[in-house]
Amino acid sequence: MKFLRNTLDKMHPLFDKGGKFEKLYPLYEAADTFLYTPGQVARGSTHVRDSLDLKRMMSMVVVALIPCVFMAMWNTGYQANLTIDALTAAGLEPAFDWHQSVHEMLGRGHDPSSFLDNLLYGAVFFVPVYVVCMAAGGTCEVIFSIIRGHEVNEGFLVTGLLFPLTLPPDIPLWQVAIGIMFGVVIGKEIFGGTGRNFLNPALTARAFLYFAHAGQISGDQVWTAAKITGENGVDGYSGATALGQLAAVKPADMAVFNSPMESLQSIQTTVSLAGGPESSISWWSSFLGTIPGSMGETSVLACLIGAAILIFTGIGSWRIMAGVCIGGLAFSSLLYIVGSETNPMFGIPPWWHFVIGGFAFGTVFMATDPVSASMTETGKWFYGGLIGAMTILVRAINPAFPEGIMLAILFGNVFAPLIDYFVVQANVKRRAARYAT
Repeated sequence: MKFLRNTLDKMHPLFDKGGKFEKLYPLYEAADTFLYTPGQVARGSTHVRDSLDLKRMMSMVVVALIPCVFMAMWNTGYQANLTIDALTAAGLEPAFDWHQSVHEMLGRGHDPSSFLDNLLYGAVFFVPVYVVCMAAGGTCEVIFSIIRGHEVNEGFLVTGLLFPLTLPPDIPLWQVAIGIMFGVVIGKEIFGGTGRNFLNPALTARAFLYFAHAGQISGDQVWTAAKITGENGVDGYSGATALGQLAAVKPADMAVFNSPMESLQSIQTTVSLAGGPESSISWWSSFLGTIPGSMGETSVLACLIGAAILIFTGIGSWRIMAGVCIGGLAFSSLLYIVGSETNPMFGIPPWWHFVIGGFAFGTVFMATDPVSASMTETGKWFYGGLIGAMTILVRAINPAFPEGIMLAILFGNVFAPLIDYFVVQANVKRRAARYAT
């Protein structure tokens, strides 16, 4: 390590002001600060000293995301292996593509009961998405850093990991590149870079893909990483999410069953191909994450582990997380009590909203973004409550968008400065009245 430190020190004059590679200083600085702590520290009694700098903060968020990453790879492989195993038994042969060839090269079979088989096959889908995301988005980050002459911030390490976790497993890689570049450039860099963006870059990227390429990021064909061919021309497996299936429940179906959730259980086999596996979406399977969905959003348990890490380290605001849950619980309970004869989303029990879709992932990792979220302690409660209520509003009132957490958080990002403004003004008026003479 001393040799590496000495090498970096010798290279420093080349990248420093007036050096041969002055324009590329952000690249040198990024490598130096990634490997070592910054050499410059604040001195004097006028400065506030804190051991938690940007690099340590973002590194801890990455650590909190590790359970979701492992669950993303395992569940992606599990859903694919489960589908391929069942449909192969029904006389359908898996299509030969590069995912399949890598899987066979690893010498593993399609065994849904094998943890290693599921993890390896899921990694074949997740890792390329992550690599493309880091390469495309990182390039944009470096270009803007060189043009502006400032350092490459570690914030992209989090954005580059959050975005892949919100995507379906078979998303085209070129769309991944376009999406993350849009999120970095339009969602962050045009406003001045890290710390000045008012929108969450990862959610901005996903929203762009959601509306620009809806066919590859929504519907019932994109959530299971399995391609099948056979005599009947089947080229995919229908793996609709719980929210997608509930949004598709017809009023006539509701009349037959006692609740939308009972209707959901009854239509599981109808959304699968003939001979396919009988999927079962229960509250417990939704909590654990063994259901179709975005790669890293299905497991509430993994999100709770990440939440515990963020709260314990003081990085993630528990007030925002609690506010989102309270807002979602209050509004979903209201709709559940009111009910509807034509809209099945009204009848979803409040406790189900917490475990389906990306509610938990958005609450823990997206809504608590320290840059785009509310800054005041009181404002965090209102900010979280607004997001929670808006999530249920989008899910229930407009079933065309069965998942509402993405739009709700972006909506909250826009209103966060206004929330903080009114909180500060209220404090000013209260103190003025208290100390008035």
